[in-house]
Amino acid sequence: MKRFASARRSLTSLNRLPSPRRVRGAIAGAAAALAIGFTGFAAAPAQAAAPLAIGYSDWPGFVAFQIAIDKGWFKEAGVDVNFQWFDYSASLDAFSAGKLDAVGATNGDALVTGASGAKNVMVLLTDYSSGNDMIVAKPPIRTVDGLKGKKVGVEMGLVDHLLLDTALEKHALKESDITLVNAKTNELPQVLASSNDVAAVGAWQPNAGEALKRVPGSRPIFTSADAPGLIYDAITVNPVSLQSRKADWAKVIKVWYRCVAYINDPKTQPDAVKIMSARVGLTPAQYLPLLKGTHLLDAAAARKAFVKGDGLDSVYGSSVNADKFNVRNAVYKQSQNVSAYLDPALTNAP
Repeated sequence: MKRFASARRSLTSLNRLPSPRRVRGAIAGAAAALAIGFTGFAAAPAQAAAPLAIGYSDWPGFVAFQIAIDKGWFKEAGVDVNFQWFDYSASLDAFSAGKLDAVGATNGDALVTGASGAKNVMVLLTDYSSGNDMIVAKPPIRTVDGLKGKKVGVEMGLVDHLLLDTALEKHALKESDITLVNAKTNELPQVLASSNDVAAVGAWQPNAGEALKRVPGSRPIFTSADAPGLIYDAITVNPVSLQSRKADWAKVIKVWYRCVAYINDPKTQPDAVKIMSARVGLTPAQYLPLLKGTHLLDAAAARKAFVKGDGLDSVYGSSVNADKFNVRNAVYKQSQNVSAYLDPALTNAP
């Protein structure tokens, strides 16, 4: 499951949302680029002093780094970084092409990127989606049970297709109990509003909010807040960069927790939201609801999520779930070794 090259996980204007928040098209283009990309990383030790190149994009769990950038916290920590702003899908493409040391991605997209050849290791868990992904239904449907026998719009193979499957399972329904209507995520608000046949759609913000606006009486009947840990976000690193720059990556992680503390402190949250909203071209009032739909992880929460387990409260269990979804929906063919993509050592360090 991914938020593909054609699909990004952007939270600002709908006009800037080509589609989902993942890496779908990355598979095809990555293989050719990787031969060049990893050749470049082979020379990394000779450039050990170069800034860490980190791709980030328009998702609160990544935008939060803007606070540290603006306030000079990385310099204070003694680590040289070069944060590069991308559309979500473009950041994954750049990482796959060997142009970045690390990138912000969902745990499911990290698997997709690796399956396409761009090996990566998640060393920092920034957040999990906690309401920004939704199943929005027309009246009179008020619960997931009401979807039985109905048509539901979703971009198949993407993250909110996974959310829909999870919602159905929790209500003892199967995908065969509904009819899927495949559409680009940024088109789903219009699909819900204009089609008499489509009863609900699965989308992330701001598309979900737009669907709610366009259809009077519509409501979210299931959100990522109902399945915490279904969708984690992480900073995932090229293994060569991680091995050669561990001390620097440890500093990056510590700066992240400073950002989380600044956002969570009621005294400094207004300034944090002002910085983050400015980065994405929204007002603080517009941005705050999007931030609240993202559960940022402090050090204690991240360590807990890095404990191996089968449930969604563990990034291991969540990633196994994403891997099964990816294989089931032919996002990639070969099941991935989830443990190879996760390294809690720096998060667990004192």
